[in-house]
Amino acid sequence: MSGAHEDPVARIAPASSMTDHAACAVVAALRADGAEVRFVGGCVRDALRGAQVSDVDLATPDPPETVLALLSRAGIKGVPTGIDHGTVTAVADAHPFEITTLRLDVATDGRYAEVAFTDDWRADAARRDFTFNAMSLSPEGELYDYFGGREDLEAGRVRFVGQAAQRIAEDYLRVLRFFRFLARFGHGEPDRQALAACAAAADKLGRLSIERVRMELLKLLSAPAPVPALQTMADLGVLPAVLPEAGPLTTLLVLCGIDDRDGVRRLAALIGTDGEIVGRRLKMANVEIARLARLAPPAHALEAGLDTAGQRQVLYDLGPDLFRDLVLLAWAADREGRATLWRAMLESANNWENPKLPIRGADITALGVPGGPQIGRIVAAVESWWRARDFQPGREACLEVVQALVMGESKRP
Repeated sequence: MSGAHEDPVARIAPASSMTDHAACAVVAALRADGAEVRFVGGCVRDALRGAQVSDVDLATPDPPETVLALLSRAGIKGVPTGIDHGTVTAVADAHPFEITTLRLDVATDGRYAEVAFTDDWRADAARRDFTFNAMSLSPEGELYDYFGGREDLEAGRVRFVGQAAQRIAEDYLRVLRFFRFLARFGHGEPDRQALAACAAAADKLGRLSIERVRMELLKLLSAPAPVPALQTMADLGVLPAVLPEAGPLTTLLVLCGIDDRDGVRRLAALIGTDGEIVGRRLKMANVEIARLARLAPPAHALEAGLDTAGQRQVLYDLGPDLFRDLVLLAWAADREGRATLWRAMLESANNWENPKLPIRGADITALGVPGGPQIGRIVAAVESWWRARDFQPGREACLEVVQALVMGESKRP
């Protein structure tokens, strides 16, 4: 059915990121020789919801070589980011636009797909994962919806296109994507066919690259309320298959009611073992591994009754970001209802600016002290004295202490 497509089901207003100068330039370039161009995937779904659209993806029947030539003719940078699978990235006004040629899956193994290009919009939509991700939108706002995605989105149904087991067999990562979208958009009872297919594929998830698993887990954890989806994953054997370190969900449940949807912090609340081990297994970035190692289990246990002066000392040692993480995790684990105290500690972190010791090593060498360990001993002693006075003494007072210490050092045998 070459080139076939059904009529649009509705007309909606494209998001502003679909109609700005950069997007219009890319669309015009792709249409220059008469090809049909549509927005596809998540940007269409989010535009239909009236949500902010950041990543704008497009599709066209033109093969990638033609897409690159059209972009070049229009003076737009084109990058062959996945040319074997028909994907080109256009960069206009410093914004990336992923452009994919309409395609069919010829062969799949649960991780990779061999594709063939087509000009059939419905066939391209049929290979996508969920009905609300299979919609497409013309630049003029004509919505094409072959599988009831609009109704599913409105009803909070996360439903695979066609047979759930077949979609999952094509790419096992779709199991994790199902639960991520369930956490984000789902309402009511999940689709039974989807749950059964996900459970049946749980033992296949070990075939996935850990990088793809990590990305989906962190996106799931960043959803507004991920715990119901995670509990379903645990019940079906999916969660232990991808995150065997996961512990009880109680602390995470509380954290999700008080935090800012930070995926790494939420992962720390979920796992029940050394954060560094988990971070390395998931191949997280070094900075994320270091952060997770300090949060799970907490490297510094905070007490809700810590007074203001004590909080300042800990803030000076840890910095406000780590202090805030630990307060939120301790609050989530607290079963004594001390929310007012934890909230006050968060306010301390929000208002904290790390003070700087008013003297430096150069102030000590100016008094004739040679470089080396002696400088370090004096600086450490002054800092200890300054901290014990709640960081209040100024430069002159600190210099007086320096002078006294220098005199003391000079009398050492």
